[in-house]
Amino acid sequence: MAATRALAGLRVIEMAGLAPAPFAGMVLADFGAEVVRVDRPGIKNIDLLSRGKRSVALDIKAPGGADTLKALCRKADVILEPFRPGAMEKLGLGPAVLQAENPGLIYARLTGFGQTGKYARLAGHDINYMASSGVLSLLGEKGKKPAPPANLLGDFAAGSLTCLLGIQMALLERSRSGQGQVVDANMVDGLAYLASFVHTFSHIGLWDTEKRGENLLDGGAPFYDTYETADGRFMSVGAIEPHFFRNLLRGLDLDPAAVPSQNDLSDWPRMRTEFERAFRERSMKEWTEVFDNLDACVTPVVGLTETDKHPRPFLVRGPEGDLQPRPAPHLSRSSYFAKPDRRPIEGEHTRAVLKELASFSDAEVDALIERGVVVDGSVHRDGWNRNSFGQEVDKDSRC
Repeated sequence: MAATRALAGLRVIEMAGLAPAPFAGMVLADFGAEVVRVDRPGIKNIDLLSRGKRSVALDIKAPGGADTLKALCRKADVILEPFRPGAMEKLGLGPAVLQAENPGLIYARLTGFGQTGKYARLAGHDINYMASSGVLSLLGEKGKKPAPPANLLGDFAAGSLTCLLGIQMALLERSRSGQGQVVDANMVDGLAYLASFVHTFSHIGLWDTEKRGENLLDGGAPFYDTYETADGRFMSVGAIEPHFFRNLLRGLDLDPAAVPSQNDLSDWPRMRTEFERAFRERSMKEWTEVFDNLDACVTPVVGLTETDKHPRPFLVRGPEGDLQPRPAPHLSRSSYFAKPDRRPIEGEHTRAVLKELASFSDAEVDALIERGVVVDGSVHRDGWNRNSFGQEVDKDSRC
């Protein structure tokens, strides 16, 4: 008997946006939620994080558009909304309105700077949220400018995953109260929360936030850094504990008596020089063979798609030929997809979803299509030209 997905039966309306909200919606879909993405006709959707979702092309700004979205939300458990503060209220689609019609609705708002405050309506990207939270000031090498770690921390860790946690907590609370609530997730608050460890370590004097790249866990310690190998690749070293440090020296064939004391900060530059020299003597493959059999917290820095070098088979090939990570975490009884579903075409499921979730008749759907409120993308499914939708970006769509 096939295992049931953990979120089977959960209905989610996702307002189309950029990276953080689509990833949150994709995670929900991966684990079994029925996620309907609401695309705006005439706006090209560049969301690639859409496997397993269905798409409705609906202009919520057109006459009748807001009422159509309300109809979809009456049977939904969650609405995921990534617009700037006030955008949905301006259309009569804020939490007060939608929850009046569906008191159990979880209204999840995902923004960059939050619903209130000086920057609330300001446009931004991951790097700006990182900067405003203080986290960006921690990242980078000694004596150099702050270095953003792609857009992984702000958009996805602090944004998407924090929002998902809020949704799950709200759903759990609803199981007791029967009432929905608003989840206000924003990347600045999420980043600050992620930095709790650094705040605490700074308070007790174990992390100097004014000295980027000079602390134990930010590349300042030579035993917590990356090193170039003979073939121009890199090894990561995290030999913090004394027994791991001893094994690191053993693997590098260094005499412990000739290496500076691990905790003598004044000798860290000399220790780093020794490690750099040693790692340059062999290739990444050779060092991997050494440390795979030695408990020293030393592993190769592999490329994102170097599947032959990954220690776990966490990539699967999607129906469009690209490699995609499997969902995480793994649950012992509940499953996720057997293989990734393909990404939807904008409006591909408009008619089916409006009939199923909003209880519209074919005649009512036809009338909405005739008035330009919705678009039926299913008629373009075979050989559909994705560029037929416009290139404009909705100004309210960025957090």
